[in-house]
This record gives sequence, C-alpha cells and structure tokens, in this order.
Amino acid sequence: QVQLVESGGGLVQPGGSLRLSCAASGSTFSIYTMGWYRQAPGKQRELVARIISSGNTNYADSVKGRLNISRDNAKNTVYLQMNSLKPEDTAVYYCKQARGRLGDAWGQGTKDTVSS
Repeated sequence: QVQLVESGGGLVQPGGSLRLSCAASGSTFSIYTMGWYRQAPGKQRELVARIISSGNTNYADSVKGRLNISRDNAKNTVYLQMNSLKPEDTAVYYCKQARGRLGDAWGQGTKDTVSS
C-alpha cells in the first residue's frame, strides 16, 4: 500500500510563498499522475494542479501563474510552489497519486493559512 506524506504547510501573509512537498513510498512513482487538491472550510475538494509522468502539467484557472507543480522521480516527491498567495488560497492541501484500477492514494493533508 502506497503512503503519501505532505509537508510544508503553515501560516503566511498575503503575497507570500509556501512550498509543499509530498513524498511517496513505493518504487513505481514515476509512472503515476500526481495531483494537488485543496479543500477550504465548507467547500468541496478541488483540483489545484496535476503533473503526468511525462512532466506535462495543468492547473486550475484560479492558480495559473501563481502556483507551480513539479516532480522529482529520483526522490519520489511532488512539489507545489505557491507564490503571491491570497486569503482565498487558505485550505487543507492534499496530494493524490492516480493509480487507476489500483485505487487512488491520498495523503493526510497539510493546512495552509493565508492571513495578515
């Protein structure tokens, strides 16, 4: 069973930056699409960014130009660099490994708060 462990969340002022990391167990990390999702209080979980095995990425419109997803297959880790943060970015951020018929794997989440 794969395990995903997120880190890097915290409190930051508007306009600031955070870098989230998600480390995965297992030896086949490179073949899977990895995604970052977030869930704000009272809202549904939503896709923030996704990176496929080739390195191609896509982003939610609300974060384009501010957030950047990347992966280091040698370290089994996916990152989310978040810049120019806004209060509306406040949420619990989750990483997901899309494993198809094996069933998706989720991390435990890391809380990010953007507030002055």
